Amino acid sequence: MINVTKTFFPPLEEYHAILKTAWDVGWLTNRGVLVLELEHKLKQYLKVKNIIITNNGTIPLQIALKLFGNNGEIITTPFSYVATTSSIVWEGCTPVFVDINPDYLTIDETKIEQAITKKTTAILATHVFGNPCHVDAIDAIAKKHGLKVIYDAAHCFGVNYKEQSLFNYGDVSTCSFHATKLFQTGEGGAMFCKDRDVYNKLYYSHNFGHDGHLEFHGLGINGKISELQAAMGLAVFPYLKTILKERKIVVEYYLNHLKELDLKCLKIREHTEWNYSYFPVVFSSEKDLLKVERALNENNINARRYFYPSLNKLPYIKEQTMEISESISSRVLCLPLYVGLDENNLKIIVNIIKQQLQC
Repeated sequence: MINVTKTFFPPLEEYHAILKTAWDVGWLTNRGVLVLELEHKLKQYLKVKNIIITNNGTIPLQIALKLFGNNGEIITTPFSYVATTSSIVWEGCTPVFVDINPDYLTIDETKIEQAITKKTTAILATHVFGNPCHVDAIDAIAKKHGLKVIYDAAHCFGVNYKEQSLFNYGDVSTCSFHATKLFQTGEGGAMFCKDRDVYNKLYYSHNFGHDGHLEFHGLGINGKISELQAAMGLAVFPYLKTILKERKIVVEYYLNHLKELDLKCLKIREHTEWNYSYFPVVFSSEKDLLKVERALNENNINARRYFYPSLNKLPYIKEQTMEISESISSRVLCLPLYVGLDENNLKIIVNIIKQQLQC
């Protein structure tokens, strides 16, 4: 089976060697030495001011919405993973969708202002497949209307925009360190911010609201990552250069061998140093997508309809029509992309796609 993605496993003996520290210290959770070491390494690598690593990538969204949502309307994108919308609803806020740019697949910044009402409290936008939103325009809109900006940057580890980490944009940015991501801690994530007061609120919010053992700053939840997860991140960390290099090779192969077909690939925003996180292709019709998907599956190749359905179609929210997102989501398929996907298998994938689209 060739899956759409595959976890990068560091050498087991290297993971064990790092994990031994937790045994030696006798400390498995509550921000032990491995968590602190991983935060320090990531802070330096990503060149960010503040980072808090968490037990998954959804908790940071929920915490940010708890701090900034105020049970109001959140302007957001319909083209993202379900966690983006479900977090809004979970925190008692109302998602207000704005359609997407058909090339970049991110929220269409030119349509945001017309969606703002007196109830709007924040903008929650997704950097789709690691492709940046128009952060400058969104920042200007937010400042004009006194809104907070939260970025779902789940796919953005290592992405730079205008020569700085994409995590440096917005009031809060979040990331996922799930096993399927290019940097992983098994389950995990992180939240980033520039403002120290915001950092303090994020910090106590992810630790039950604690101020020491007996006092509390305010309401909190358990978003802490364990030493077991941090050890995995520390074991993966030395291989980041290799991971990015090999993923780039796969992406370039697809780009070179699919360019003559009736397929549309993701347009990366200008001034972006991308991370090769996913390889989505948009077919001319859903019929073509289903035909290719079926042929791939018959050959034990698991591509994924990512993201489908368009989030404005979720059953627990008031439906809104989003023509571009609905169209793209019905026609987009992510092709396999991971370290170790060799040229022979890439040839098989590409040949199947060509056979189906040219017949």
